[in-house]
Parts: sequence; C-alpha cells; structure tokens
Amino acid sequence: MKIAVASDHRGFATKEKILTLLNQLGHEALDYGPDDGESVDYPDYAVKVAKDIGKDAIDRGILICGTGMGMCIVANKFAGVRATPCHDDITAQMSRLHNDSNVLCLSADLLGDRLVNRMIEIWLKEEFEGGRHARRLEKLNKVEEQNMPPQ
Repeated sequence: MKIAVASDHRGFATKEKILTLLNQLGHEALDYGPDDGESVDYPDYAVKVAKDIGKDAIDRGILICGTGMGMCIVANKFAGVRATPCHDDITAQMSRLHNDSNVLCLSADLLGDRLVNRMIEIWLKEEFEGGRHARRLEKLNKVEEQNMPPQ
C-alpha cells in the first residue's frame, strides 16, 4: 500500500518512527514533510496528503500534530478524504470498519509509541465492512458533491 505521512514540528519525531514502521510492514511509505523539527504550520502538510488522497495518487495517509485534531480538520476540507482522529485501538478499528477512513490523524503529545504502532497496524489491516455503512458513506459522498467545489 502507498501511504503518505506528514506532520507538523510537534509530530516530527513520531512521523520518523511511523515511516520506519510502515517500511518494516512492507508498505511504500512516502515522507510528505517536514524535513526537520523546526516550527511549521500544520495546514501546509495536511493539504499535501489530502490533495493526493483526493486524486487517488496514494492509498492512505497518516497525519500527526500535537493533538491530531488540527490535521484532521484540514484534511476533511478535501473531497474524497475521510480523516479520523484516533486515540486507541477501538477508534482505529472502527474508523476503518464503519467509516472507511483513508487518513489516520494522530496525536504526538498524547499517545505513546507502542500505542501508535498498534493503532497503525490495526488501521492498516481492517477492511471496510460495507453493508449499512456503505449506504452512509454514499450519503456522505452526496454531501461532498453538494458542498465542495470540484478541484
């Protein structure tokens, strides 16, 4: 799977660890920045990942900032993106099973490395359940069509 990973300065160290994990798991991990831990603005990096998700240039994305919330807000401004802020095994699992999440948003400040690794492994292996959830995602797609200008 082709997975883009980006962060702000607070998530930089976590991003580096996630890139290593993804490579170890056999995925194509793409570093969308930043290149160091100097202060940056999270929207600049969330936009890069969200645009490529919307264009189907990548399969999934992982965004990391202090809380995960800022990145999530930005990413969900783009059609085709279903970004979810996850904080434990259950939210990671359900984001895939019920929401077909394609962008995982994580907190660098509130989550430990072991939990982050476990959540990523769960998020990558879980498949979308479909069924009644597919009907709901179709409704979400209609909301996007009505409220987001074509890119």
